[in-house]
Amino acid sequence: MKLKWKRELFGMALVLSIGVLFLVSGCSTPAVSKPQEAITPQKAGAATQQQAKATPSKAPPTSSLEALQKGKAAGGPLRDVNFDFDRYDLRPDAREILKGHVAWLKANPQARVEIEGHCDERGANEYNLALGIKRANSVKSYLIDSGISSNRLSTVSYGEELPLCKEQNEICWAKNRRAHFAIKTTPTN
Repeated sequence: MKLKWKRELFGMALVLSIGVLFLVSGCSTPAVSKPQEAITPQKAGAATQQQAKATPSKAPPTSSLEALQKGKAAGGPLRDVNFDFDRYDLRPDAREILKGHVAWLKANPQARVEIEGHCDERGANEYNLALGIKRANSVKSYLIDSGISSNRLSTVSYGEELPLCKEQNEICWAKNRRAHFAIKTTPTN
């Protein structure tokens, strides 16, 4: 009799532990969800065995554009380059990043890129729009000088309108002074 009681107690502890683990792990579930079936010790054991055997599956990209944009890790294959305050000339770290972009663009001839110029919030809107286009054109010139065809590159300025960071401090402003790359594909005939 004591052994049966201990098994039931152990099973309840296991179920409680799994429940706490799910809560603590921060699973992102919608605020309103369907009611779930109660987990018994037998079902809990089966569920953990299935989780151990499961491997994440990644669906293949649905289009060549999606495949291009996935590229490297999060953020895509073309990282932003940053600029100093009130400047549009390329810094040494930006040139290093752009060397990688040149290699990627040469390896992906079907890709075309829109280079977006961005600024921090300081300065008049008109001034920041003009500075943003100068930043985008500076990057475009570097890429063209490195052998990328100009017909694969376009530029646009968003000035201060699309900040990455909205705090009002130098760290945040530095993140917003950037050229961003929107990858597109060229039509195939």
